[in-house]
Amino acid sequence: MDDIIIVDKINKFYGNELVFQVLFDINLSIKRGQFTAFIGPSGSGKSTLLNIIGLLESPASGNIFLDGQDVSRLNKDEQASYRNEKIGFIFQFHYLLPEFTALENILMPYWIGKGRPPGKVVDRALHLMKRIGIKQFGGKYPNQLSGGQQQRVAIARSLVNMPKIILADEPTGNLDSKTSNTVMELLKEIIGENKTNLVMVTHDRDIAAGADRVIEIVDGRIKSSTT
Repeated sequence: MDDIIIVDKINKFYGNELVFQVLFDINLSIKRGQFTAFIGPSGSGKSTLLNIIGLLESPASGNIFLDGQDVSRLNKDEQASYRNEKIGFIFQFHYLLPEFTALENILMPYWIGKGRPPGKVVDRALHLMKRIGIKQFGGKYPNQLSGGQQQRVAIARSLVNMPKIILADEPTGNLDSKTSNTVMELLKEIIGENKTNLVMVTHDRDIAAGADRVIEIVDGRIKSSTT
């Protein structure tokens, strides 16, 4: 199967007494190996769609297929396990755990899913840290790192389980333009080397211009899509 992500007729609502629809019959397929950018105005549903693909939120209706599996049919525990093992996440805020070192934060997805990481996983984490220029900070805590360094730790964390899909929500939103460009170049290089799919929400048109495919979402609907 060429498509690693298939979104089939996804609808999403928020609210109880006052209900409003955020996504309207979204149909989407993303091919293996693509860097896909979601763009559109604030409140258009980009992050909601990303969260649904990443099994962080549930749709009101419709199905999500990831790597050929209908993950919509998994129960909550099964979805959590799938998410931890096979999807990497990078957010605008890095969400590092302050009481753990950079290396321990990177290893956290493995630790949560399978327990104490064996030597080969620690070596993988150290290799990732070296690859993105933060190996010397492995023993540092998040509050001892700059914003760019923290975001690089978050990138390494997203890759430590060797996921097939990386989902990123404004990952450079808190960085200056120079650090943002550096982080993006590193991220694109690493996902290219590992043949990992990257799906990113961004307001930065320059970043979107570097994607293989740009999908514009407006008012909960796909307005346009490049191929």
